[in-house]
Formats: sequence, structure tokens, C-alpha cells
Amino acid sequence: MLFNSYPFIFVFFPLVLIGFFLIGTRSPRSAAGFLALASLFFYGWWSVKALPLLLGSICINYWFGLRLTPSPGREDKHRKALLIIALVVNLGVLAVFKYANFFLENVDAGLAAAGFSQIDLVHIVLPIGISFYTFTQIAFLVDCWQGKVHERSFVHYALFVTYFPHLIAGPVLHHAQMMPQFNNPATYRFNANNVALGLGIFVFGLAKKMLIADPLGQYADMMFKGVHEGVMPSLYTAWFGVLAYTLQIYFDFSGYSDMAVGLSLCVGVQLPLNFRSPYKSTNMIEFWRRWHISLSTFLRDYLYVPLGGNRKGPARRYINLFLTMLLGGLWHGAAWTFVIWGALHGAYLMVNHFWNAKVRRGNTKTTWYGRVIGWFITFLCVMIAWVVFRADSMTAAVEIYKGMLGLHGAPVSAFSEFRVPFRKPEFFQTVFAGLVICLALPPTITLDRWIPNVAGLAGRPRLQRLATWVTGLGCVYLFGLCVSKFGSYSPFLYFQF
Repeated sequence: MLFNSYPFIFVFFPLVLIGFFLIGTRSPRSAAGFLALASLFFYGWWSVKALPLLLGSICINYWFGLRLTPSPGREDKHRKALLIIALVVNLGVLAVFKYANFFLENVDAGLAAAGFSQIDLVHIVLPIGISFYTFTQIAFLVDCWQGKVHERSFVHYALFVTYFPHLIAGPVLHHAQMMPQFNNPATYRFNANNVALGLGIFVFGLAKKMLIADPLGQYADMMFKGVHEGVMPSLYTAWFGVLAYTLQIYFDFSGYSDMAVGLSLCVGVQLPLNFRSPYKSTNMIEFWRRWHISLSTFLRDYLYVPLGGNRKGPARRYINLFLTMLLGGLWHGAAWTFVIWGALHGAYLMVNHFWNAKVRRGNTKTTWYGRVIGWFITFLCVMIAWVVFRADSMTAAVEIYKGMLGLHGAPVSAFSEFRVPFRKPEFFQTVFAGLVICLALPPTITLDRWIPNVAGLAGRPRLQRLATWVTGLGCVYLFGLCVSKFGSYSPFLYFQF
């Protein structure tokens, strides 16, 4: 069930919202249980076969969490051994479902190259959302071992893991952000202001997906799939195709995150901000503080810091940065293209930190033209890395890089497969709109600054009431326009990760 579908918008979510608040007026705990069951139904809609794995993961990790928590009768060495077992179980399950095919394919290719008989490959289907709920629970287990978790309600824990706005494609949640909210009675009381703001954020996220990401995705797919099928892109085709994907993945994923934030706010729960205008960044360090913030925070707290962070000298710091991004790339998918993408960003961060330490020497002052140059270099580096992230293989990525260098020719008209689409006015209009939103407008989450509260409109000045009506009508118009685009299957890009 997609957020951008008739069943979700007109059936599932309204019923969940009404049921949640009706039950919440009588029993907050029962309402939390109802929301957890609704979330399991939402997940089961995708795959009933994957539901037992999710339920088993919840039960086992809850049991681990109880026994990892410090207490007078438990020795630290026993708890540490249990933590290692818990991490091995979680990472082992993730490795089997996500990386077994990748490992076997590479072993098979190695045997074939050496002249040995090939092995029979086992095709394992990747359960949707497994990366997100596994990382969420790993963070929970580590915090239990460190004594940071005090919540003991199984219902709240199950809801924390399965919470439907984030379950399929994030953000990666932290128990300290969510479980206290589930324990707060105010969460279960209907709040018109939260619902109004939540629906507004949802509509803007939906518009990002339907009106910008999906149309640009058609052009990006045309170029990337064409290369995979042997059609080499010219200079302009390659750059326009990469630019289309650069905007597509941002509006697709940030659109999903906005929708998740909006839906969650309707039920009185605040999800963490996952994007903060990342394409405005003037260096790669800033980019990773703005892009997929929840994953960046997880990698920093549970991988980079345990590796030693910057505590063991500059050389070790650079190695830790590179390894963290390398594993972050592998987290996105079982393919060498994702490994190379992570390695590229690891190298970018190493260069950025080296530049700050050796050239700038702590000087934070930057001229306006310095910021422009920094932004251009950062945006260019991000685009270059997106090539391997999207390409079907390294061979295809190399051919796209050749196209970007003009090695396959410069005139667009040389390749009739791409001649017409990239000359359509809609393509350039959508690219222009996307760039304006990315570079000139604030994040969607700042809607709370310019959508006045629903309650108390009678006491507001006329201009503010007018702004409320204009904003409301604008959201209704955007919603209608998005719904008119429904019809074809349009999943979010991060569903595959």
C-alpha cells in the first residue's frame, strides 16, 4: 500500500486516524496497540510472507533488550557477550536476506573465471523495510546495554518498530525520540492544529513525488536504461539524464519523508527531520548533515564513534570516515555500484576534512563567491556519485561518465532515442521548478511558520485569515492535481534499500 494510492489516502489512513483517537479517549494503551496492529496490517499488505520475520525480529530483540539492561544481578561481561550475540543475530539475518545473493553471484563469477564448475544460485527475496527496522533495533539494543533505555512496555516497543509512517523507507528512528511520545497521554487526544499542519506537510510531500520526482524519473530511466541496453549517451543527454536523477532521488525520498512526518503529526507524533535542503550545501560535510539525517546520525553514533572517530589522530580519523561511508554505501544495496558510491563519498569527506585542517586552518569566514564555488563543486561531486548509485552496473556507469566527458559525441540529435524527450518544454520546466525548490525555498517542515493555527482564527487579523485560506486552497489544489496523477504503480526509490 503506497502513500500515493487511493486505498491508503481514502480508506486506510482515515480509518486509522478515526479509530486511533476514538480508542485513545478511553485507553491510550489500547490506542497504541491499535496503531501497532494497523501498522502490521500496512506491512502485511506488502507481503504477508515477510510478516513473520518482522514479528520474530520484534519479539527476539525485545527479549534481548530486557536482558541487556544493567541490573544488580547481571555482570557486565555477560551482558557484553549477550550484546555480541544479539548483534550477530540481527546482522546475520540482514546479511542472509540482503547480501546472500550478492555474495553467491561473486563467488559464482570467480569460479567461472577460474574454470571451475558454477554453483546453483539461491534467489532470496529481500523483505521490504528490513534495513530500516534492523538498524532501528540495533540502536535500541546498544542503548539498552549502555543503560539508556527505561521504557518496558512491549506494546510501545512494537509500535516503535512497526510505526507505519516510517516502517518501509525510514527515517531510521531512535527510541528516545519516539517511545516517550507513545507514553504521553496528550498524544492520544485529537489536536486540530496538528492535523491541519500534518495534512499540509503530507500534501507538499505528495506533490514532490507526483509532480516532480516521477516525471523526472521518466527521463532519468530513459538515459540509464538506454545505456544498459547498449545506447551510448551524448554529452547533453548524459548530463541532463544525471541531473534528472539527481533531482528525482531528492524529491522522491524527501517527498516520502515529508509525507511520513505529516502523517505522523496527524496522530500527534513528531518524527525527526530527515532532510534540510541538502542541495544548498557548500561542502560535503554540510551535505551529510542535511541529507538522510537519520541515517547519517546512526552511522556517526553506532559506527564512526565506536571505530574511534577522531580520537586517535588525523590518519585514523580519515580511515574511520572512509570505512563508515563505505559500509553506508553497502547498506543501500548489495552491488558494487553502491560500494563505489560509498567509497566516493568517503573520499569526498576525507578531502573536505583535510582541506579544513591544512588549508583553512579553522578559518570559518567565507566570501560570497567562495560559497558559490563551494556549492558548485559540492553539487557537481554529488551528481558524479549519483551515476554509480543509479547505474545498473559499473560498465554502464563508465559509459555514462564517458558521455559526460563528451566521448560519445556532443550533439543531442546524434541519438534519436533521446532527441525528442529532452527538448520537450515540460522537462526543462520541471527541472527549473525542482532547482528553485531545492535551492531557494526552505524545507517543507517550516510550514509551521506560515500556516496559522486552526483554533482561534476568529481573533486573527484579516491578512492572516486570508493567508490561511490561500494556503488551504493551495493545498487542496495541489492534492487534487496529485490525485489526478494516480493510476500507475509508482513506488518510492528507497523501498529497494
